[in-house]
Amino acid sequence: MPEPRPSRRTTVAALAAATALALVTGCGAADMTRQSSPYAAARGAKTVTLSVQSWVGAQADTAVAGYLLEHELGYRVDTVQVDEVPAWDALSQGRVDAILEDWGHPEQQKRYVEEKKTIVDGGELGVTGHIGWFVPTYFAEEHPDVTDWKNLGRYTDRLRTAESRGKGQLLDGSPSYVTNDKALVKNLKLDLEVVFAGSEAAQITQIKQFAKEKKPFLTYWYQPQWLFERVPMTEVRLPEYTEGCDADPEKVACAYPHTPLRKYLNARFADEGGRAAAFLKKFHWTVEAQNEVALMIAEDKLTPRQAAQKWVERHEDLWRPWVG
Repeated sequence: MPEPRPSRRTTVAALAAATALALVTGCGAADMTRQSSPYAAARGAKTVTLSVQSWVGAQADTAVAGYLLEHELGYRVDTVQVDEVPAWDALSQGRVDAILEDWGHPEQQKRYVEEKKTIVDGGELGVTGHIGWFVPTYFAEEHPDVTDWKNLGRYTDRLRTAESRGKGQLLDGSPSYVTNDKALVKNLKLDLEVVFAGSEAAQITQIKQFAKEKKPFLTYWYQPQWLFERVPMTEVRLPEYTEGCDADPEKVACAYPHTPLRKYLNARFADEGGRAAAFLKKFHWTVEAQNEVALMIAEDKLTPRQAAQKWVERHEDLWRPWVG
């Protein structure tokens, strides 16, 4: 998730995520930190390699795109899991062909798209992402002033946990996500401790447990995300975002922006990838569509392939224009 974002999401959760990713396509997924796909950038071959991020929304993108590439266009699809910033290096080098959900990385965009020209913009995904701080709606209704960051100090005692070292807890996801939260806590002079759950799955588990017990909590979270349908949450107003207010990571003292999520393709693949490249450029869906697939994966426990198949069977009117 984002460049200020998740930049997108302990062990059991990591294993579950890896298992889900392996089922995105019949060809499995590889860990990009250990190896690259043998099918990426293969000249003349009907193969496509997609980078898939760890959060379930990105898994939904890749599952549906991969399913259609295989079943409608006849391609072999391989997937690799890699963190957000390294994914740009892999894409530039042709080790993957496409990233379907980028939350905004201006340094990488400048380097690879504008200067090296090894990556091309594949257009908007159709989903706008936003990161923020959230409290459960049941707590916001009981204490409406908690939705203003200036009042968080009044609730330090209610937000304290065993991991927060005597301060109020601000729950984050994976340490690999790009987040401004430590700088925000410091620069806004808040008596909070950023505590990393370890992954999106672990963070969801913790949020659900808090909600089950009706406990107050403060968490870094992002939209779109299916969990809002299960645990209603209300955003805490941070100082207003203005262009450039997050330029210096050490001095950030403003809210996260709203970011139209984008796709990026390896430049050679964009030129030589034929119908696959054309399809990925056209792939453009809604928050509702993404959440429908994500919910089937995360809550209904379908494999990404099963969820993609169900969505494709229900929504031919939406995907047919993508395949031409």
